[in-house]
Amino acid sequence: MGKRYLIDSNVIIDFCNGKLSHKGRQFLEAVEPEISIVTQIELFATQNISKEEHDLLERFIAITLIHPVTADLVKTTVNIRQRHKLKLPDAIIAATAIVLNGILLSHNTSDFKNIPGLQIVDPHKL
Repeated sequence: MGKRYLIDSNVIIDFCNGKLSHKGRQFLEAVEPEISIVTQIELFATQNISKEEHDLLERFIAITLIHPVTADLVKTTVNIRQRHKLKLPDAIIAATAIVLNGILLSHNTSDFKNIPGLQIVDPHKL
């Protein structure tokens, strides 16, 4: 099995809005999409989402592996929250990547940079 990539909501939104570089876009198109259940919630919780964007996100979700909350995920999230000043949604996303032994794709690297065991790549910087 190849590398696993957990995609953060900011990367998905930038991809959909054409804000990723050509290399970042190519990279994202080449990975099997996986997200946290939190990312799915974040994508659709925006109040001003257009019908077109909603439909595009629905098509993305249809081909994406969505990871639910598990006992291992809860334990890892609690560990992260106890050691780092990270918002709960970000802690769950980081914990999901760690539990999966995957690489988090996020433009928000500053929030995640000091978490041991978390691999992170910013597709904007490829």
